[in-house]
This record gives sequence, C-alpha cells and structure tokens, in this order.
Amino acid sequence: MITGSTGQDGAYLAELLLNKGYTVHGIKRRSSSFNTGRVDHLYQDPHELDVGFALHYGDMTDSTNLIRIVQEVQPTEIYNLAAQSNVQVSFETPEYTANADALGTLRLLEAIRILRLEKQVRFYQASTSGHLEK
Repeated sequence: MITGSTGQDGAYLAELLLNKGYTVHGIKRRSSSFNTGRVDHLYQDPHELDVGFALHYGDMTDSTNLIRIVQEVQPTEIYNLAAQSNVQVSFETPEYTANADALGTLRLLEAIRILRLEKQVRFYQASTSGHLEK
C-alpha cells in the first residue's frame, strides 16, 4: 500500500513494485482536479479480475478512513509517501501541514496497531522535505 501514490515518487514506486509482481493499493486524496496523470498508465478497472493496481480515496487527516482502508487491503508493506509537498502552501497552512504530515504518520501506525497487524506489516516512512527558493 502506498500513500501519496499519485505523486512523482509514489508513481515510480508503484511501477517498480508492479514490475516485481506486487499487487499495489494506492491512496489518493480527494481533490477538485483529477490528478492521476502519473499513474494513469498503471490503472486498471477495479471490476476486472486480478487487478494489479487499485486506487482508494483517503486522507491522512482522517483516522477512520485510514483504518478502513488498511483493514480492507490487509497490506504486508505500507510506504508512507503522502505529504504536503508544496513549500509555499506548507508555510501558508502550517497547522494542516503538521496534521497531514506528522499526525498522518501516527494515524497510519495506530491503524496498524488497532488492527493488530504489527507482525504482518512492514512500515516505510519516506517523510517529507522541502526547500525554499528565492
């Protein structure tokens, strides 16, 4: 399972894992624009059999939603790449950024704990970084 799967790194990771034979479940934030351009070539109709790549709507600020997705997917690996990656927006909305980036990671870890999947799931935290430009 990959959070931030429609971002640049998430799309590359999804493609890599699919090429290794993984079934990949990506989490995509709801937005007013359809921002799946980086993973459109990986997408399959979820009604087909043996779908290798599936997208789920999720939000790192919604623990109930994350628990539901983890429970449905039953992942063996979770790659947390979701983050507020626009530096200007992160400075303009610092509380939301902290909620999504820092507490979002905690929410995923709590989902693993609550569902008693600690022995089943390997968790990879990519975190976030940014830089300022003049």
